[in-house]
Amino acid sequence: MKKTVNELQDQFRQLRLSETAEELPQLLREAEKSSWTYLEFLESITRYELAKREAKSFEKRMKWARFPFVKSLDEFELNGQNVLTARQLTQLRELSWLEQQYNLIILGPPGIGKTYIAIGLGLEAVSRGFNVYFATMGELVQLLKTEEYLNKSKVQLKRMRNADLVIIDDLMYMAMDQREANLFFHLINHLYERSSIILTSNKSPEEWGNMIGDQGITTAILDRLLHRVEVIQGGENEESYRMKNRKSIF
Repeated sequence: MKKTVNELQDQFRQLRLSETAEELPQLLREAEKSSWTYLEFLESITRYELAKREAKSFEKRMKWARFPFVKSLDEFELNGQNVLTARQLTQLRELSWLEQQYNLIILGPPGIGKTYIAIGLGLEAVSRGFNVYFATMGELVQLLKTEEYLNKSKVQLKRMRNADLVIIDDLMYMAMDQREANLFFHLINHLYERSSIILTSNKSPEEWGNMIGDQGITTAILDRLLHRVEVIQGGENEESYRMKNRKSIF
């Protein structure tokens, strides 16, 4: 009987049902113990394989997303902030904007939770089966400048261009030169109406032209970003989320 089970396991592997192949002895023991019908046994096998595949797929999507930290929006404190209302947060978590390829621009001073909200929405998207890619503006510029000669940069940018949701954190935190601005424009142009983009920035779109330095490129970038967009504005007097939730030694 043991040889027969081993042969079945090999056949499952040939059919690319590797997870079921490993678990087959345990599934057979449970079937005998519980007197499963043939249908119950087949249902158990397919359910197990699908669950394992989804878990592996989720792990892969999380790895590719490259989140700097993982925090659910369930932990986000709505009280004492004026960035989002509870209703707005609920609407965003439904991800209808992502399905319709809308962009989100989250503006406001440092520390009010812009990155937290962006990553939280990214986690929601990953859990729903979407491919997500996160990068700070500094990381993105470096990837774009080295794509021609670094294989690692090519791989990362390919994942970004194929993502359903791209999160760019700290947009326009530093000025760009002409080459960087051109590379950034071509990326935005590629993502336009292919993917949704979440941008966080402590500078308003009116100030972006000063950071890019080329009004024509700025206009072209804004034209694509603002075509289908929801802008979320945090108040200038908003207290820093980090300070409100800081941990103290004493």
